[in-house]
Amino acid sequence: MRYNYRYRLNPTDELHDRLAWTVDTCRQVYNHFLHRLNREDDTSAYSEQSVLPDLKREWTELKQVHSKVLQKVVQRLYDNLSTLRGRKDNGYRVGELKWKAPQEYRSIKYSQTGFELKNTSGRAVLSLSKIGDIPLVYHRNVPDDATIKEVVVKQEPTGEWFTVLGIEMDRKSPEKPEHPKDVVGIDVGILKYAHDTDGLAVERPDLSDERGRLEREQRELSRKEHGSANYRKQQRVVAKRHADLMRKRRDFLHKLSNHYARTYDLVAVEDLDAKGLIELPSNSRNRAGAAWGTFLQMLEYKCEREGTHFVAVDPAGTTKECAACGVESDKPLWVREHSCPSCGFTADRDWNAAYNILVRGLNQVGTGSPKSTPAETALPTGTDSVPAKRVCRGNLDRLSDVV
Repeated sequence: MRYNYRYRLNPTDELHDRLAWTVDTCRQVYNHFLHRLNREDDTSAYSEQSVLPDLKREWTELKQVHSKVLQKVVQRLYDNLSTLRGRKDNGYRVGELKWKAPQEYRSIKYSQTGFELKNTSGRAVLSLSKIGDIPLVYHRNVPDDATIKEVVVKQEPTGEWFTVLGIEMDRKSPEKPEHPKDVVGIDVGILKYAHDTDGLAVERPDLSDERGRLEREQRELSRKEHGSANYRKQQRVVAKRHADLMRKRRDFLHKLSNHYARTYDLVAVEDLDAKGLIELPSNSRNRAGAAWGTFLQMLEYKCEREGTHFVAVDPAGTTKECAACGVESDKPLWVREHSCPSCGFTADRDWNAAYNILVRGLNQVGTGSPKSTPAETALPTGTDSVPAKRVCRGNLDRLSDVV
């Protein structure tokens, strides 16, 4: 099992300058090998890494950077190239790799060697070869059976330094129950962030204050002369407002995903194309702010950690399909109640979708349908869908709930 543990670093002024110099030197090495990539054929990450010893003799300052860090710089270049080629093979229009400006290259990576997490004079420090011992905010302990495999050090746009420890633990994930008892289906949205089959409706986090502060600082930035000292200072302020917004959102997502992963034996969700939804022409800001993709990623790895089934199902038709009889009915977005014109079943629109997600999830795992169904109804012969106008009229007539 592999996890990432993130900590805040508190370097002294001397260590701050040393870290900044190392990051900028690695940026220049990246650009150097990009230059070679554009002018030489049949190069690879392995062949270019073998060039580093000779390069150090000409570029003597590189001796002040740990060898593994330099190797990871070259690997990073060819990983970016591989990603670019993969997108091109999938039909995307892509350009070429570009040189990294100082603000575009902010991190370095140690792998296998060159680092140590230790206790010095009663405080935790991260010892990095060629840099020094950097104090860190050790807010959570690394498990005793964990091995640190790699260390990433990054400077955020706010100017703060953080480290991410990639740890590996010699333990197996808990076995998932063969016949899950506590199961739940989750429908995510904008008005209500999550609505599940147990009736829990979670409101989206209120980030209006943070967003308002961010917009004010962005307006202030627009009034500064581009490139001036005041402009760069205000950029840091804007970055801090962005960080406040991100921290509050991620805190909400961590707590919500933890709740579902630890409470249930099986969690069923929609297999959403979060990026594709953001690119739709309307309401993209709210979709981006919802961070559905991040939530599903968190939920997936936490379910794996807790021994909970995580099932992502096809989202097509989950809102239209009636949970009681299966008839599909078109509903405009403003209709928040599901009233089936076929069987008369009435329920919250999001709950109806969550129930359909749960049924699909149980069928996908192979454990069958939920023990109880919303209504004992049958699908009328020859009926497969109902137009939206009929659904709206059914809402107005307040069709009876048959549950």
